[in-house]
Amino acid sequence: MKQIQSKLKEDPVFGVIGGGSWATALVKLLSDNGVSLNWYMRDTAAAEHIEKYHHHSKYLTSVELDADSFTLTNNIDYVVRESDILLFVIPSAYFLSEVSKVTVSYDDKLLLSAVKGFVGDKYRTVAEYFHHDHKVPFDRIGVISGPCHAEEVGMERLSYITLSSKYQEVAEYLCSFFKNYYVNTIAGTDIYGVEYAAALKNVYAIAAGICYGAGYGDNFMAVLTASCFREMKEFINVTNPDSRRNTSRSAYLGDLLVTCNSPFSRNRNFGSMLGKGYSVQTAMLEMNQVAEGYYATKAIHEINGRYGVDMPIAAAVYSILYEKQPAVQVMRSIEDKLM
Repeated sequence: MKQIQSKLKEDPVFGVIGGGSWATALVKLLSDNGVSLNWYMRDTAAAEHIEKYHHHSKYLTSVELDADSFTLTNNIDYVVRESDILLFVIPSAYFLSEVSKVTVSYDDKLLLSAVKGFVGDKYRTVAEYFHHDHKVPFDRIGVISGPCHAEEVGMERLSYITLSSKYQEVAEYLCSFFKNYYVNTIAGTDIYGVEYAAALKNVYAIAAGICYGAGYGDNFMAVLTASCFREMKEFINVTNPDSRRNTSRSAYLGDLLVTCNSPFSRNRNFGSMLGKGYSVQTAMLEMNQVAEGYYATKAIHEINGRYGVDMPIAAAVYSILYEKQPAVQVMRSIEDKLM
């Protein structure tokens, strides 16, 4: 702990890697807080639009960005090299293709993941990936999670985010850079549980969306969401037992609730299209953004093959997405398994 504490700068430079809605919201938040920023974005046209008009051309387009307060570049090595804390905000499906461009060292960097899913064919979380593939110790890895939709952060609606690290003191240090009048922060130490909850809630949001699109009412949706929570809790606790974990907190239950119920939830909207009769392929084409739950569903299915946790809802979503089973019929088949 003393070694990592000695490297925590009072005024660090953050490097944000990613150009989507959540990256845009976090850049706005950090910029509003006066944090020094480098921002990597591969889309040069979008970057030029931000520099010229102070708005993103594709995501959160109404949010004003102070382009004079950060350095915007398509050189990922520059951002890694010139930043102290690296914030990865890339959809899990594209994560490896982006970080494979990095040729400089992560030594002495604090790595913070806002990725909600698994990467690579070994189905690792980002924290697991950096630890196993780049030998980054867990004391230099953190996770940022919700419940927090980018759209509401952009609108400055009061939101809560959780910063998790191996050490409580490091988590609190990270919180100090994100907290302001429209964002409250919560410090925690459960990196594993928070990362898996962030992936699982997207799977369950697809299930909720299917049922919403199929016309199920609020009474059923309440039971479905409660059952999703029990399933999520069981999976996390079986795969990584931790007596200190409280899954009723906002990073677990809260994130699940907002993702299953909010009109801003792309996974719920994806599921809703399936519930209305869209094919998986058509629904994906209709989406302007990545539905992370599509990829997380397969990862959870593969991981659970080693543990055998009873997960009828996650299994139902898998059969719909990857076995081409009819969405509404599959959800009806598990009605009696909910409680």
